[in-house]
Amino acid sequence: MSDMRFGSQAGASNMCGVTLMNTPVGRVVADAMGAKEGVTLVEYPSMIRVDGTRLLEFDYDELTEALGEPFDGSIFEEISSTHYGRMVHLDDRTLLFANPEDAAEYIGFDLLAHG
Repeated sequence: MSDMRFGSQAGASNMCGVTLMNTPVGRVVADAMGAKEGVTLVEYPSMIRVDGTRLLEFDYDELTEALGEPFDGSIFEEISSTHYGRMVHLDDRTLLFANPEDAAEYIGFDLLAHG
């Protein structure tokens, strides 16, 4: 007997995401991200999944304002556990891309040279 709750999809989903710890800081970050267009939150007792279409941008200035205290890449690393998509850390933001080609300019990948 087949269980229809589980399955697979061979095509690209155009989605990317990260799992945040459900802590006071993680909660504020999730809420700030969930207010953005194309971003959905799924809450579990100890974690919050943040999923986005095409691109997730964790802008440190926006998150600093939402938290009322400094937010940077080290804090992002502390509150995140897993992710899917191509992650790029910059000085002022962390980006997650659903499609690696969209991250080409950040990771030094020349799309023309590689076909």
